[in-house]
Amino acid sequence: MAGSPELDLAAAAWRKSSYTANAGNCVEVADGYPGVMPVRDSKDPEGPVLVFGAPLWLTFVEGVKRGSFAG
Repeated sequence: MAGSPELDLAAAAWRKSSYTANAGNCVEVADGYPGVMPVRDSKDPEGPVLVFGAPLWLTFVEGVKRGSFAG
């Protein structure tokens, strides 16, 4: 997020969805960061982290639940 301070994610508690299969093709999120949702690739835990504003993240999750991205 442009102009936002960098998040300290060293102590982040990352989690996967309970719907995650063993295939390993998933993302992890870190709760506990007010106003934002850090997201990373579970196959590359040391790789880059995307940080979404909370409203945008909620809109994305709702779209996934509706099947808006199936295809």
